[in-house]
Amino acid sequence: MAHKKPLPTGRESPFSASEIIVTKTDLTSRITYSNEVFLRVSQLTATQAIGQPHNLIRHPDMPRSVFRLMWETIQARGEFFGYVKNMATTGDHYWVFAHVTPSLGPDGKIAGFHSNRRKPDPAQIARIEPIYRRLAEAEASQANRDEAVRAGAAAMTAILQQGGVTYEQFAFSI
Repeated sequence: MAHKKPLPTGRESPFSASEIIVTKTDLTSRITYSNEVFLRVSQLTATQAIGQPHNLIRHPDMPRSVFRLMWETIQARGEFFGYVKNMATTGDHYWVFAHVTPSLGPDGKIAGFHSNRRKPDPAQIARIEPIYRRLAEAEASQANRDEAVRAGAAAMTAILQQGGVTYEQFAFSI
């Protein structure tokens, strides 16, 4: 499916704190399963979602370095917890607190990835937004994508070192 990214609208695509957004992907991050909440909030049909890259819902405000950290964590069989701003097909956004884990096949090898997402509290979003802006600014100051991701990661490392915390401790302290 050729999908043209919409421009962000500044409007929120709502979902309730009692709902959980669930997706599963293959090793290349193509969506293999999505629940009804994901489809509704992302404003996609199952046909539009299944088989597509998960970054279909990537919001341009999200620092690439956060996704690099996520991939490094889950490819090393770890669990990733983090705040993500996503974008529906209309350009509306929605914030989630994501828990992403590798899914193991019968042979014990990583066969794909599973993500559960909940709605964060507005106060958590207010705390993470300026940090993500700092990371995005560091990334935007670079000439290419690889340098941008490194600059964003260095900015995040500085924030973590200043707080004397790991990324996971940081994510849960927001």
